[in-house]
Amino acid sequence: MKDAPLTLYIVDDDEALRRSLLLLLFSQGVPVQAFDSGEAFLQTVDLRQPGCVILDLRMTGVSGLQVLDALLEARSPLVTLFLSGHGDIPTALEAVRLGAYDWVVKPNTQQLLNKIPAALAQARVRSNAQQHWGELTPREREVAQLVGLGYPNKEIARILVPPCSPRSVETHRASLFAKLGVANDNELGRWLGAHAWLVGPVRVGYPVPMKGAPSTR
Repeated sequence: MKDAPLTLYIVDDDEALRRSLLLLLFSQGVPVQAFDSGEAFLQTVDLRQPGCVILDLRMTGVSGLQVLDALLEARSPLVTLFLSGHGDIPTALEAVRLGAYDWVVKPNTQQLLNKIPAALAQARVRSNAQQHWGELTPREREVAQLVGLGYPNKEIARILVPPCSPRSVETHRASLFAKLGVANDNELGRWLGAHAWLVGPVRVGYPVPMKGAPSTR
């Protein structure tokens, strides 16, 4: 599978800082684009493409947190590094809790440079996950989410719309395991947990099975 190209994006309404970061980041060996607002970034960039966004937390117009919300809503593979002022550290921590990768206090450019390689590595992981998840059929994605919640095949067969046989569920299970490169239910659960940004919520409104309940395969 060919790796998709990565891009570094700078989104900051401070022109001097934006120009400084552009010059600094050209040395990273990946394409760099800069935007002076969250609006310009969201209107221009294909959010389905992988990369890393260096995003100012506080901007006029669309804020950094609003941009993050848009990325999460789009299930974008873009990894977000926030730039924060000293007074915004609690907000930056909240952004990480919501799904941002990390944050840096401005203007600590060395700390930013130190964090970019790991952020780009995470962007590559997300890109690969996006490609693998895209290979699954809609039915396989439903089965994957229900298996991840702990439902046995018999119950999954009943929940799916339209319903199917437990044998069909087993076939879907084997296929999605092969496509995602996982060997068992535990590995699938870890995969889904690591890529919750991509998978999204389960569509069916059934309760999570109780731990320790018997499993009928």
